[in-house]
Amino acid sequence: MERVTGLQISAGDFKYEWLGDWAELPSGDSVPSGWSHHGMAFSNEGQIVTFHPTKSLVVILTTEGDLVRSFEIPVIEAHGLTLTTQGLTQSIWIADNGRKRDPDHDYEYMPDPLKSKVVRVSMSGQVEMELSEPAVAGLQGGLFSPTSVIAFDETLGGNGDIWVADGYGKSLVHRYNVDGAYLRSIDGTGGAGRFDCPHSLWIDTRSGTPELLVADRANGRVQVFDMEGDYIRTIGADYFDRPTVFSSYGENLLVGELNARVTVVGPNDELIGYLGDNTPVSEEPDWPNEPNGAGVPQRTSRLVEGLFNSPHGITADNDGNIYVTEWLIGGRYTKLSLIG
Repeated sequence: MERVTGLQISAGDFKYEWLGDWAELPSGDSVPSGWSHHGMAFSNEGQIVTFHPTKSLVVILTTEGDLVRSFEIPVIEAHGLTLTTQGLTQSIWIADNGRKRDPDHDYEYMPDPLKSKVVRVSMSGQVEMELSEPAVAGLQGGLFSPTSVIAFDETLGGNGDIWVADGYGKSLVHRYNVDGAYLRSIDGTGGAGRFDCPHSLWIDTRSGTPELLVADRANGRVQVFDMEGDYIRTIGADYFDRPTVFSSYGENLLVGELNARVTVVGPNDELIGYLGDNTPVSEEPDWPNEPNGAGVPQRTSRLVEGLFNSPHGITADNDGNIYVTEWLIGGRYTKLSLIG
């Protein structure tokens, strides 16, 4: 169901056609009212795995945006969504921050009896593994609200370690082994400085040596660690605004930034350019939405093709096409189709 617009955007030498209103979601009146706040990934089967704006549904789409299937999982929000492969089997890791914003109650998170958690489910929704906050003195108490999870699995040359970012809680990144046993935590000290909302994690293998990337969002930078959790360097302190989520294609890193753009970073950490840059929109009243006459947030009328509003999830397929989901009422699913 691709909607061809003819509109092109570019970053450096990379040109894309903007395909808006791209995703076919399960039908229902709840779709436009839900406050989208989730991730997305590209599967071994060549499909896009993402989440429903309102319901606890994993949604699987073709690269043309057609709905393949959907299934329910026991989470409040698939805030962080990545895939992991064990042998011939692929599963979904979900970081559930444990709260979901209600569009009828301004910007406050609504309380929910379910706990924040990290869960791995099969491609049909069966729970395979669950992680909670480390039961370690000094780490418990207060809010645990994970925003990202990624496994250092065999396809990445790894040992199965699982990394979890507590981005909305204590701003820590936790490491577990393949069986879920806690190993250590990092907080950015000893590196560029204490994390402030480590929102997303990525295992970067472009150089041939796997590295753990941490989107240190509120500090406007990406901190890089080895796979033991030791600091290596910082990326983009001079060109990132609010780095939020990662993907990659070829030798380039793709970084969705909440303040309305996708940043393309080259193999030497150099800025290649911005896609759909619309940073000023984040200064508008009630962004990423807009207020109605009663001051209650509603879906924004500021959406413009070719410009992002609030990227929150990103992935790329094997042909270099980029897929973005955004944080706002009703959600927004866009495909950038690589030209040439």
